[in-house]
Amino acid sequence: MHAPNRRATAVGAAALLLATAAVAAVPSSASAANILTNPGFETGTLSGWSCTGGTGSVVSTPVHGGTKALAGAVSASDNAKCTQTVTVQPNTAYSLTSWVRGNYVYLGVTGGTSTWTPSASDWKQLTVNFTTGASQTTAEVYLNGWYGQGTYYADDISLDGPGGTPPDTQAPTVPGGLTATATAATQVSLSWGASTDNVGVTGYDVYKNGVLATSVTGTSATVTGLTASTSYTFTVKAHDLAGNASAASNALSVTTPSNGDPTAPSAPTNLVATATAATQVSLSWGASSDNVGVTAYDVYRNGTLVTSVTGTTATVTGLTASTAYTFTVKARDAAGNASAASNTLSVTTPPTTTPSGFKQAAPYLYNGWGNPPSPTTVMNATGIKWFTMAFVLAQNGCNPTWDSQRPLLNGVDQQTINAVRAAGGDVVPSFGGWSGNKLGPNCADATALAGAYQKVIDAYGLKAIDIDIENTDEFENYTVQDRILNALKIVKQKNPGIKTIVTFGTATSGPTAPGNRLIEQSKALGADIDVFTIMPFDFGNASTDMYAATVSAATGLKNKLKSVYGWDDATAYSHLGISGMNGLSDTNETTTIANWTAIRDWANTNHIARLAFWSVNRDRGCPGGGLQETCSGIAQSDWQFTSITAGFTG
Repeated sequence: MHAPNRRATAVGAAALLLATAAVAAVPSSASAANILTNPGFETGTLSGWSCTGGTGSVVSTPVHGGTKALAGAVSASDNAKCTQTVTVQPNTAYSLTSWVRGNYVYLGVTGGTSTWTPSASDWKQLTVNFTTGASQTTAEVYLNGWYGQGTYYADDISLDGPGGTPPDTQAPTVPGGLTATATAATQVSLSWGASTDNVGVTGYDVYKNGVLATSVTGTSATVTGLTASTSYTFTVKAHDLAGNASAASNALSVTTPSNGDPTAPSAPTNLVATATAATQVSLSWGASSDNVGVTAYDVYRNGTLVTSVTGTTATVTGLTASTAYTFTVKARDAAGNASAASNTLSVTTPPTTTPSGFKQAAPYLYNGWGNPPSPTTVMNATGIKWFTMAFVLAQNGCNPTWDSQRPLLNGVDQQTINAVRAAGGDVVPSFGGWSGNKLGPNCADATALAGAYQKVIDAYGLKAIDIDIENTDEFENYTVQDRILNALKIVKQKNPGIKTIVTFGTATSGPTAPGNRLIEQSKALGADIDVFTIMPFDFGNASTDMYAATVSAATGLKNKLKSVYGWDDATAYSHLGISGMNGLSDTNETTTIANWTAIRDWANTNHIARLAFWSVNRDRGCPGGGLQETCSGIAQSDWQFTSITAGFTG
C-alpha cells in the first residue's frame, strides 16, 4: 500500500528546502494603512461587505470598538461567510487582522492563507499575513463560522497595506522614423519605429493634418479616404494602458499622386462563415473584379476594420463566446479605391466548451523523507504539471498538519506548493496514507472531519483533494469509512467545483471487501466522489506481472463502478484512477519502465481519470539497491517514471 517506507523522517531535506527558499526574491513591504471599506461597521450597514444567504447583520452588542460589530448567523447549511474585495498591489506584503468572538471563527484570504479559533468566549484577535502574486491586483478577504456552531461576531477588521496599483504617469517614448511605404491617389501607407514604455505600449494613434485618422496596435498603418493630388502631414503618437501619450513623431509630408484609376472594384459577394468557434470566426467570399486589379480585401466587424487580406478568406480572432457580431468585406485596388460593402453576415459565437471529466497526472511528492527533489527541477525535466503532496495527518486531535508535525502555512510544504504554482502547475494534498496519526479516527464526526479538510482547502485554495484511505484504522474501520464519505459529501456541497479522490488498496481481480463497501457506501450516502483510485501493488508475490495485474485490478474496479452506479464502460473509466509504485514495491514486485509505459498507454486508451505513482522521491535509479526511499531499486534515468506519467492525457 502507500506505503510503510513513507513514514521515515527527513528533517535535513526540509531544512535544505527552507534554506533554499531563504534566497528567493523578497516582496515589497506594505505601508500600514487600512484599505478595507467599513472595517468596524460603524456605518450601521454592511456597506462594502457581502454575506452569504443574508446571514450577516450589524449589531450594537457585543462590540469590540466603537458602537457596531458584524454578526454572522451560522446555520446547519450556511457558514455565514462575509467577504470584501479590495484592490492591492502586486508582490506586496499585507497584514489582515480581525477581532472575533464565537466558536470556529475563520479569517482568511480567498485562494491564500487563513487562520481560525476553535473557541473565543471573549474578543480574540486573529491575524493572517500574506503576499500578493506578481500580477495580482485584487484580493478577497473573508470571515466565516462553521456549520451548526452558532452566531459569530467580528469587529475592527483591518487590511494593512497600500491600496491599488500606483498610477502610471510615465508616457511612452516617441515613435521614430515615420516614413511612407506606399502612396496612392486616395491612401498612404505608413511605418515607424516602435516606442517603449515602463509598463507597455498598447497602441499608436496616427494623425492626419493634426486630426486623429486611425489607431493601430502595430507599427504600420494605411490611411484611406484621401484626395488625389493633395498634400498631407502625418504624425504618430504612442499610448499606454493608462492613456499616457507620447510626444509626436517626426512630421511626414506626403502629396498624393493624381488619380489615374478612379474606378472602384465590384463588391465582394456571398460572404459566409466557414467555421465558428467561441473566440473566432472564419469567413469566405466571392472575388471582386477591377479594371486594373484588386490588391486587398478589408474585413469589418460591427463596422470597424479588423483585418486586411489579399485572398478571399480570413479568420477574425479575439471574439467573445455567446456574442452576436456582424461582418462585411470591401475590396480595394492599388489606387486605394474601395468597393461597396458585401452582404452583411450575422454570426453568434457558440459558448466556450470545457473538456468533460477530470484528468490528472499527479505522482506523489513527499517532504517527509527520501531527499525530496526540487519540484521545479522535476517539472522542467519532465513536463509534469501536478503533484500529489503527501501526507496531511492529525495533530492534537482533529487539527490537520503535514505529517502531524509541519504547519500548513509558512513551512517547507507551502514553499513547495508555491514553487509548483509559480512554475505553472498545481498540487492535490493527500490525507492519510498507510501509517501515522490520521484525521479520520481523530475527528469526532463527519462535520468535524469536513472542517479539518476545509482548513487545508482554504489554506491553499485547492482544486482537488485526495483521501488515501488505508489500513485497519480507516479503510477497514467501517465507522471511519462512513465518516470520511460523509465529510467529503459536505466538502463537495460547500466547495462547488472541487474534485474529491479516494485512493485505496486492491487485489489483482479488483477491489477487496472494504473497497467494494467503500464504493457501495459512496453511492448510498451520495458522497459524489469524482475519482476512485486503486493502488495495484503489494500483492505479495515478487514474480507478479505488474502490467497484467494492474490492468486486471483496474478492470475489476471499472466493473464494480458499473454495477453500483449503473454507468457504461466509458463513464466508469472516467471515474477511475491508478496509483502505482515505481520500481521495487514493499513486497519486491518490480514495475519496470516498460511496464509503466504500457500502463500509461492503457490508461490513455481507456480514458481513465488519474495516473499517479509512489513516488517522485524514488524516481531515481539504483539497480540492485533494494527497496529505498531515494531511488527505485532498478536501472532508470532520473525522473523517468515522472516523464512517462506526464504523457498521460486521459
